[in-house]
Amino acid sequence: MTDVVLPQRGTPLFLASGSPRRAELLTQVGARFTRLPAPGVDETPFPDEPAEQYVIRLARAKAGAGEGLRASPGAVLGADTAVVLEERILGKPVDDEDALAMIDALCGREHRVLSGVCVLYQGEARTAMSTTRVRFRELTAAQRRAYVAHGEGRDKAGAYGIQGLGAALVASLAGSYSGVVGLPLEQTLPLLEWAGVPYGISVPAE
Repeated sequence: MTDVVLPQRGTPLFLASGSPRRAELLTQVGARFTRLPAPGVDETPFPDEPAEQYVIRLARAKAGAGEGLRASPGAVLGADTAVVLEERILGKPVDDEDALAMIDALCGREHRVLSGVCVLYQGEARTAMSTTRVRFRELTAAQRRAYVAHGEGRDKAGAYGIQGLGAALVASLAGSYSGVVGLPLEQTLPLLEWAGVPYGISVPAE
């Protein structure tokens, strides 16, 4: 666990996530936080569970798990991101063969990326979600195999990372880029403001 010196004014923030990408996005907007160990939450969807309910449920579960790990008062942030093709939730690939099957299914088609966020503060949980539509380019079989062999998608939902080489897979995007990366800042920052967590352009209360 890596501790960050917190500001004197404002609510301390605890990030209940092992994702370096979520940490980078919070750092990008000037939020200071303490990283908690990755919460051990079962990410298996319930039978017939809508993807929108799935990401909110997991965001709440991760924040709740983080609540029990923090050593001092503050707000806890949990998040989850799902790649959804039609109504099928594409999780993290189990191996490169599974990753290639996902990339094959996504190529030339539009899918949704849903990112759920939950902030727990003083016993209250508030949630938000972003929906982004992403269309993949038509890629040759050799290009698909080359991307999978690169390895960056092995630990990511849908088997790709848009912030890296995976950007070369994308033909268009409508919605939240940061949501596709893993933390929709457009929805997250109002939750931080509600909890009194300072970030780069926060204005302290008079």
